Amino acid sequence: MSEILVVGSVAYDSVVTPAGSREEALGGSATFFAVSASFFTPVSVVAVVGEDFRGEHLEMLAGRGVDISGLKRQEGKTFRWSGVYGTEDANARRTLDTQLNVFADFAPELSPAQRRARYLFLANIDPDLQFDVLHQIEDRPRLVALDTMNFWIQGKNSSLRRVVTETDILFIDEGELRDLASEVNLVKGARQVMAMGPKAVVVKQGDHGVLLFHGESTFRAPAFPLENVTDPTGAGDSFAGGFLGYLAATGDLTPGGFRRAAVLGSVMGSFAVESFSLDRMGALTLADVEARFRSLSDLSSFSPLGDGENLPWRDSPRKPYTT
Repeated sequence: MSEILVVGSVAYDSVVTPAGSREEALGGSATFFAVSASFFTPVSVVAVVGEDFRGEHLEMLAGRGVDISGLKRQEGKTFRWSGVYGTEDANARRTLDTQLNVFADFAPELSPAQRRARYLFLANIDPDLQFDVLHQIEDRPRLVALDTMNFWIQGKNSSLRRVVTETDILFIDEGELRDLASEVNLVKGARQVMAMGPKAVVVKQGDHGVLLFHGESTFRAPAFPLENVTDPTGAGDSFAGGFLGYLAATGDLTPGGFRRAAVLGSVMGSFAVESFSLDRMGALTLADVEARFRSLSDLSSFSPLGDGENLPWRDSPRKPYTT
């Protein structure tokens, strides 16, 4: 079992969704990732918060076994984001306000122990910062994973491409992949990105699940069907936490290990969207996670064709169709 180092944001979110609203809720990429991954392996967080960051939230993270020694408190206010999710598409959101506050001057500095990290998750931050963090690591980590967004693809494309070349796993949604690869077809786009350097590309498709491109193989992990989606804000980072948490806990970097990690990521993402902030994630038990993992496995399970077995083709003449 290896520790994961995550570098990203810790924030307060104000969110409006069809299910309701929440003001000043704990959020941020590093927060969702760390809580999700902490179910499976130790996690160390590097982030910055302001003087207004509440002690109860520090206690929650520490209570999950998350190492918060790299969570620096600075004079000023904690990063804030507010947004509204659409009624027709749960994954479509409109940003109302972004206040970077102390996050505007975020300059991650790793401790000697953090510089020896074997698993590294570079959450969605400036790609120049991601590159700098990666090069603070003394020995190349066993696995480097990176998340990004259209803001960086469009605004810092060359910087992003520079750090992507040194990444093992890229987490990206389908629209972002099309922008980064300048390719509409997701399969072609993923192959083009992998040619830059990553061994795997994980394409997030919201309630349609994820597509995993790993080496020469392609795998789809379905999303867990939910009756109620409350807040999708932390779904992607919770997915990444489950994904990397599994790989770091088991050390299984085979194609089969990546596929199981993708399913576990979908499970953790499904819990994240069932509440505002980390309410549902914070109340989870390992029994909850295992039960949903089994259910999701059953959802996509079927009997493959055995050796020598064929589909029940109709025994009748079949004329070719021509126009």
